Amino acid sequence: MPEQTGNGTVAIWGIEQPSALSPNLLEKHGEFFDARHRAMRGIAVRRSSHYALAMLNRFAALALFCSSIGAATAQTVAPAPPAPAIQAPVPRPATVRVVLTTSEGPITLELEKERAPATTANFLRYVDAKRFDGITIYRAMQLAPGVGLIQGGLRNNPKRLFPPVVHEPTTRTHLSNTDGVISMAREKPGTATADFFIAIGDLSSLDAKPGQPGDNLGFAAFGHVAEGMDVVRRIELAPTSPTAGEGAMKGQMLAPPIRILTARRVP
Repeated sequence: MPEQTGNGTVAIWGIEQPSALSPNLLEKHGEFFDARHRAMRGIAVRRSSHYALAMLNRFAALALFCSSIGAATAQTVAPAPPAPAIQAPVPRPATVRVVLTTSEGPITLELEKERAPATTANFLRYVDAKRFDGITIYRAMQLAPGVGLIQGGLRNNPKRLFPPVVHEPTTRTHLSNTDGVISMAREKPGTATADFFIAIGDLSSLDAKPGQPGDNLGFAAFGHVAEGMDVVRRIELAPTSPTAGEGAMKGQMLAPPIRILTARRVP
């Protein structure tokens, strides 16, 4: 509200203005300025409220952003799951090597002393006693191209034989008469001594077949050819006599037979 001063001026909101206006006009001007002042104060309050609300929203957004960073950081630094345990490789069954030095070349056998212990021990008994030195591979059977066997041993020479070995069927040893596998020749189960054969191709039909009638125990596999299958195949294709041999072996006897010069263990 304007106020009269003593020097011909009027004070409006503490500011001296010339008093040339009439009192009524001054009063109206004072009301106008009071209304304008109130309006300006309202605008200032509203602007302050809007500013406060805007700042609050900014702080809320900043708090949310910081919390998301914290969560991401927590995820980043979370400890990694423990690595799965590395399983040790299953050890190979123990074997022993024997080299048959033949007139056609060497044949290296790897014998299963762990899976077929009795049969392997029997074969090694002849090797260590040098009773295989000078014997022959005397038979070659061809069932089909790439399928057959060669057979060697003492041919039941009673002066050089040890007692028969217990029969170890393939159902016990988990071996099979497949390509390159060496097995014992026999008549009845438990009669094998010093004659053996090496399979060429798949002869798994000679494995034990418990579900079949009759002699279903098969032939005892006890090792395989580690080196020298080329020699084995060459012997299979060697000439045979059309008349030599008896029964199923007729026409399968090598002529001449292939000599085994020595049989020795090797590392």
